[in-house]
Amino acid sequence: MSKKRFRLATLGCRTNQYETQAYRDQLVQLGYTEAKEGEEADLCIVNTCTVTESADRSSRHQIRQLIRQNQGAKVVVTGCMAERRPDLIQQIGGVSTVVPNKEKEGLIADLFPDEDVPEFSIKNFEAHTRAFVKVQDGCNSYCTYCIIPYVRGRSRSRPIEDVVCEVEELVANDYKDIVITGINVGDFEGGLANLMRAVDRVEGVKRLRLSSIDPDEVDNDLMDAVLNGKNTCHSFHIVLQSGSNVVLKRMNRKYTRQMFFETIEKLKKASPDFTFTTDVIVGFPGETEADFEETLAVMREVQFAKVHMFPFSRREKTRAALYPNQVPQAVMDDRKARLLKLAEEQAFYLREKYVGRTMSVLMENNRSGHTENFLNVLLPDSKVEANTLLDVRLVKNTPEGLIGVLD
Repeated sequence: MSKKRFRLATLGCRTNQYETQAYRDQLVQLGYTEAKEGEEADLCIVNTCTVTESADRSSRHQIRQLIRQNQGAKVVVTGCMAERRPDLIQQIGGVSTVVPNKEKEGLIADLFPDEDVPEFSIKNFEAHTRAFVKVQDGCNSYCTYCIIPYVRGRSRSRPIEDVVCEVEELVANDYKDIVITGINVGDFEGGLANLMRAVDRVEGVKRLRLSSIDPDEVDNDLMDAVLNGKNTCHSFHIVLQSGSNVVLKRMNRKYTRQMFFETIEKLKKASPDFTFTTDVIVGFPGETEADFEETLAVMREVQFAKVHMFPFSRREKTRAALYPNQVPQAVMDDRKARLLKLAEEQAFYLREKYVGRTMSVLMENNRSGHTENFLNVLLPDSKVEANTLLDVRLVKNTPEGLIGVLD
């Protein structure tokens, strides 16, 4: 295959985004260039997601769109939908190859068997000021609604020294904000607190975050590493899924509502500016109105900076797909709307407390960025460069975020 243009498409999680970036770095080092808007590519790679039915539809749509827009291109499909339903993908006319998850790290080497293909790791994170670093893959939890253990396999972790080397490369390329990510980072075998401390010691890291963690995985050692770190951000994405203990048990989650609150309270007590984002599933089988109200009560109590809401989606092979009392679509839609409205209100109330303060903001473009504790800040009158750290005075709160001015 001659060295020409490529196009990449990513659906789903930050782990997929990391893997796609690794493909980008490998292809660029092999002499390929990324196709610009309006240009046709010779090689297209789609990294799919299958966590919900909507993700399946989006994956299929993206594949078809790339085939239409890149006539004659070699189209390679990998990721979780490729693992779960390769038959459906192979039925799409124009797909050249379907690569299962267990072979995805060798995808570029398999495409170019006669080339000296660089290792599967990242040196950049295209179009982002924040770099996601994959440290772990797979999951051993088997939550009753989740297909991921079946398509990603058992949990496995990278050596800490490999992660540190990759972060050093990213810092050398001027990435200041590093996000530790994985399918279930709480399972990291070398000890998540040890990993955070090791990355925190890398010269040039300005901000260090964890992408997502369950409340029962936030132990005292991890709290110490984050609360007393040099560059660790006082913001966690702690997964809730439901505020009802009855629902959590049916989900096979390993924590209770009380454990969730205890984790939040410890972190807030140690650092009053600590903020939280979360995931919530709406309409899990058997979820009553009282169960749903318990979730809303947790949201009012915690005041999340952002809530990622997912309507329950039946996945074959999961236990929850067989559960009785599936929630009607109309009820699910009503709960989705109420939850999203409350999420926006509570995030607004949270930001309101910061009006009048001056905080450090990392600009993600020339008009907006985030504080260290992940509050969205808009600088409407500014034309500063992306990836710049600034001290910003927060003068007003709006539904879109805090308005800031440079002193």
